[in-house]
Amino acid sequence: MYAVVGCSECSALWIVEGEQATSQCPRCGSRRQHDKRRRFVETDDEAHAREVRASMLANRQGHGEDFAELDSVAEMEGQIEDAGVDDETYLEGSGVDPDSAAAAGDRAGTGAGGGTSRKERVRAALRALDSPSEEAVVAYAQEREVPPDYTRKVLQKLVRAGEVTESRGRYRLL
Repeated sequence: MYAVVGCSECSALWIVEGEQATSQCPRCGSRRQHDKRRRFVETDDEAHAREVRASMLANRQGHGEDFAELDSVAEMEGQIEDAGVDDETYLEGSGVDPDSAAAAGDRAGTGAGGGTSRKERVRAALRALDSPSEEAVVAYAQEREVPPDYTRKVLQKLVRAGEVTESRGRYRLL
């Protein structure tokens, strides 16, 4: 079930899916019981709910007649898929080999850290090393392409956040 609802504070319109106890306006943030919100339309079809909301917004702005001449929202979405050029054609037209670009993207996504963030690689160092010192953590992280300055900053932040303890130059993950 989809409902087009309105906010009594700022007059925003949005679509709510299902029955909820409360709903929050995406524009002003006011929260009210969902059954107290004004429902303009209730339907089982999401596309219909989107169409009604779009029509209401167009009417508010004085473009109701223009909106009536347009195709439905679902039909326009289908037309978007066919519009423009696809990524492969664009890359080829720019003189870039699409397969090489895809391979580079895959390498960049995983990197030497196996797809983990730099911060997670610092945490991994704390888990892997026995009674790690700052220099041992820096060396471990540097082998996994984490800059030493970044590693030191992350260690300080983890200590301040209470995720790691430091005693006599040794770190321990909590």
